[in-house]
Amino acid sequence: MSIQKFSVVTPTYNQGAYIERTIDSVLSQGYPNLEFIIIDGGSKDNTVEVIRKYERHLAYWVSEPDRGQSHAINKGMARASGDYLTWLNSDDWYLPGALQRMSSLLVENPEAGMLVGKGRMLHPSGKVDRLISPPEKITLESLYGWLCGGDFLQPASAFTRSAWEAAGPINEEIHIALDVDLWLRMAKSGVRFVTTEDVLAEALIHANAKTTAFEDLMRLDCALVIIKHGGESVVRKTLEDMITQFSWYRRNYEAIVANPLLRIMQPIVKRFAKPGAYWNEAVPPWVKE
Repeated sequence: MSIQKFSVVTPTYNQGAYIERTIDSVLSQGYPNLEFIIIDGGSKDNTVEVIRKYERHLAYWVSEPDRGQSHAINKGMARASGDYLTWLNSDDWYLPGALQRMSSLLVENPEAGMLVGKGRMLHPSGKVDRLISPPEKITLESLYGWLCGGDFLQPASAFTRSAWEAAGPINEEIHIALDVDLWLRMAKSGVRFVTTEDVLAEALIHANAKTTAFEDLMRLDCALVIIKHGGESVVRKTLEDMITQFSWYRRNYEAIVANPLLRIMQPIVKRFAKPGAYWNEAVPPWVKE
């Protein structure tokens, strides 16, 4: 019996501190019919040096400027020839046996277009922050509730080529909730999801991770995507909570900026700000860009 080909695409940009663990987690799976593709956006750190160490094990890799993560994934998927497909970000990794387990479950459930397992969020120290379990049954309605318990960890998932062809490619105008948009399109295309209790992958919590650095923007981006797909009534409570939070900051802004301690610190903060820069462009020298 032939083993289904599994294509894994890793998009990356300036993740040299983490990508080697990601690569090792894929190659150490020992999956007998693996196609591993890495799409680097022209990193300026040591990412390319790390990739070159493993290039003999890669089906394809490139390092060149792209339009972001969504574009990089699409570039990789356009080259992928596997029966089963997924992407693994360069600060995530698989647990031992994950690819074989995902492949086996998709073979056992031929009517399913996507397999979703459990995943762990980890701090750099190795401490588990939380275990993310998918809903027992993933449907369009459960995906509408992504922001209130209907979510799952993307690296702990894989899908069939037919599911990708039905719903892909990724919308390159979406840079944060790109996965949620794809899952919703799959559900609306009639793709059936199957879940497992197995813990398949881990994702690292760190300052440069999009879901860590831009948590509020991530929630807003997810809400907009869900609304676009018809889930406004479900996501409205989340938006109302966010508006309440922002309103509190607005009401208390004057009191905050008038704080004597802040007035004392203001000259020091200004020393590190670029002249004429907007607040989020004023990057202190100890923060790596």
